[in-house]
Amino acid sequence: MVALLIQGCSTTEQKPMRAVEQFDLERFMGSWFVIASIPTYFERDAFNPTENYSLNADGTIKTVFSYNKGGPKGPLKSMNATGFIPDSSRQSIWEMQFFWPIRADYRVVYQSPDREHTIVGRTKRDFVWVMSRQQSVSNATLKSLMSRVEELGYNPEEVQLSNWQSGGATEPTPTKADL
Repeated sequence: MVALLIQGCSTTEQKPMRAVEQFDLERFMGSWFVIASIPTYFERDAFNPTENYSLNADGTIKTVFSYNKGGPKGPLKSMNATGFIPDSSRQSIWEMQFFWPIRADYRVVYQSPDREHTIVGRTKRDFVWVMSRQQSVSNATLKSLMSRVEELGYNPEEVQLSNWQSGGATEPTPTKADL
């Protein structure tokens, strides 16, 4: 608790976190495997984590985080959120809403040229998600992605590999949308 108070009162100035400039929102939609993250409280016991994004008719983004709780074969759980794009000219910067009325900073800060890998971060640098269209990435790709995470101002010691990347994954459990 004291550490949180000290951190909250810190005057250390963070560099701005730039989002992807040339961003194709429609191509970003679909399924992503979370291969590494600084997890939120709700993600700490998540195995086989995936994010699925789809555009709603009103321009918002339906977001479903699916995972197995407690282990690779644990019960399937999911969390739903809505992404809002406050500035249509900057579609890589979202406001993510899990609970009304709170909207959290959520920005696509890196996307590989082939759009197979991405990093989503927050200006507070409290959470980060490294994602891939595949369940895992090569060691060279992981090293490159982790270097980018560190360049963004995150502490690499806080980043945890998911079981997709660490070799303990099972085939993803189908979600209701897949059935």
